[in-house]
Amino acid sequence: MAFLTREQLEERLVSLHHASLELVGELSLETVLERIVQIAKEEVNATYAALGVFDDEGKLVKFIPIGPNTEEYVQTHALPSGKGLLGALKTERKTIRVANIQEDKRSVGFPDWHPIMHSFLGVPILLGDQLLGQIYLTDKIKFPEFTEDDERVIETLAAYAAVAINNARLYSEITKREEALQSRNEDLELVNNIATALTSSLDIDAILDKTLRSVVGYIGVESGEIFLIGDDNKEYKLAFHYGNYGTSFFTREIFHLGEGLVGEVAQESKSIFSLDLGREVRFVRQEVFEEGCRWMAGIPLLARGSVIAVMVLANSAEVKLETRQANLLKSISSWAGITIENAILHSQARQLAVLEERERIGMDLHDGIIQSIYGVGLALEYARISLEDDPEQAKQKIIQAIDNLNKTIRDIRAYILDLRPRELFGNNLIQNLNRLVDEYRVNTLSGVTLSAPDDGLVGLPISHATALFHICQEALANAAKHARAQQVDVRLWSTRDRVLLEIADNGEGFDIHKMSVTLGHGLSNMHVRARKVGGDVEVTSEPGEGTTVLAWVPRRG
Repeated sequence: MAFLTREQLEERLVSLHHASLELVGELSLETVLERIVQIAKEEVNATYAALGVFDDEGKLVKFIPIGPNTEEYVQTHALPSGKGLLGALKTERKTIRVANIQEDKRSVGFPDWHPIMHSFLGVPILLGDQLLGQIYLTDKIKFPEFTEDDERVIETLAAYAAVAINNARLYSEITKREEALQSRNEDLELVNNIATALTSSLDIDAILDKTLRSVVGYIGVESGEIFLIGDDNKEYKLAFHYGNYGTSFFTREIFHLGEGLVGEVAQESKSIFSLDLGREVRFVRQEVFEEGCRWMAGIPLLARGSVIAVMVLANSAEVKLETRQANLLKSISSWAGITIENAILHSQARQLAVLEERERIGMDLHDGIIQSIYGVGLALEYARISLEDDPEQAKQKIIQAIDNLNKTIRDIRAYILDLRPRELFGNNLIQNLNRLVDEYRVNTLSGVTLSAPDDGLVGLPISHATALFHICQEALANAAKHARAQQVDVRLWSTRDRVLLEIADNGEGFDIHKMSVTLGHGLSNMHVRARKVGGDVEVTSEPGEGTTVLAWVPRRG
């Protein structure tokens, strides 16, 4: 066996040092591993060299051999099982150098396809107590075995290799984290852009269009549809289609809970991915099959835990979503669901506003113009009765009726212009109540009184004063039309927090338990007007005992 001189060994170690410095500077793990094996083979002039790499659990995950026919070995054989000297090296975690592998008691021999090897040098690659890998060298060229100098050189290389492998792994992890972070940033930017686009509009068609285009583009599929929940919360109707396969995927536009892909997604409240479109043959149009569709996915769009819509994606090939894509799709679906619900609620609010406005118009017409016309009718009725006994009085009543009709016409014209009756003049409630009382006294044969504070309650908000005005108007009209009262007393007073109005008549009265405030415009309007300004109305009556209407509103808005 030939030994190196000290000068030769130092020269060899210096060469190894320079090579190892290059090794440590390399950050590609694959390149580092291949370079370690190459340096080891060259430094000890071995016929075969190999590097085994372990994971954190000590399992062999990579094996890189260099030597004759090693490429064929890598392609046709599995990783070594770690028995024999390789297993001993892993267990003992120290250098093993033998002259003849087959004569060592730790050897288990070679498989039939394995080349016959003789001398062996194995060195563990340790970073502290962690085993990163092992260097295997066999058959030193022109020498029967490896030397102690070879052992020192490879041990030195193993120390450098440990640092190099660790650096490369750390760099690989950092790179993966940066890539993951960049991907997350891109995903967040996409979600933010989609959220901004969706929340910029309350038009349901625009929202569905943006949602579907964004998802189809991100996932990379050919087409999509969205089914919106119906008013009964039990069916989902096709609302939007985008992409290939005609104008719809299915033979119907409405699906009930549990029915077909759409109904199952809505019922289960979870995504369903299907390559077996045969199960949907009852619902999928034949043209969709003929155009090559082979994959569908149903995705719930959730709002407050409920499925507000179902999005269906279709493609000619299977689409496999990564975890990151699935999570992003879930975020997009949540945004879309909430935005769609907001748009639906906005639409419903607008419809409700229209209905409330119609109701208000009906109330104003009933409380204002219709009451005025009714007053004209009373005056003409009085004129008819007085025509023979007091023609002059009848003439005055007719003139009064004509004036009132002209006033009503002006009121109708004004109402058409601003949809508000001009019945309450100024902000002095008592003056307006006096006008109602005077009209009632003139147009009926019964007596009427009004008692009220002297200040006129000028500080009462106009909306509150208007409510009391119309309540009094309605109560007096009811007394004239239905009660046949001989006397009506109107009383207005205030406390620190409220203004109260009482209209009491001595007419026929009625059974309050048989009368619902929701029946007839009069009583219903009183309650609605009072409650809209934070007040209320109480009606008490008994057959033959008259009727009392007590209304109150807050002093402040």
